[in-house]
Amino acid sequence: QVQLVESGGGLVQVGGSLRLSCAASGRTFSSYAMGWFRQAPGKERMFVGATNRGGSRTLYADSVKGRFIISRDNAKNTVYLQMNSLKPEDTAVYYCAAEIDSGWLATAAGDRYDYWGQGTQVTVSS
Repeated sequence: QVQLVESGGGLVQVGGSLRLSCAASGRTFSSYAMGWFRQAPGKERMFVGATNRGGSRTLYADSVKGRFIISRDNAKNTVYLQMNSLKPEDTAVYYCAAEIDSGWLATAAGDRYDYWGQGTQVTVSS
């Protein structure tokens, strides 16, 4: 199994930036598609963004497109979510997820992912 650990969450002011990290166990990280999701209190889990195993494709929710950037460092078994121009509505617990045997695709469908981290809180204050 794959263990995922998110870090980098915290409190940031409106318009600020934050970078989340997700470190994965295992020796085949480069073959995983990686996704980011978020869940605000009382709301459903929502897709944020994803990248395919090669990092050649990225997919973003309309609400974050142009503000958030996904990248990965396969040598460090880590995927990142760079968040810029943060808004209060970005406040949520952020989760990373891994899809095993993903081929060359990235997906926004949560049920396609095999493993999930425990989440990290992001709070954007106004």
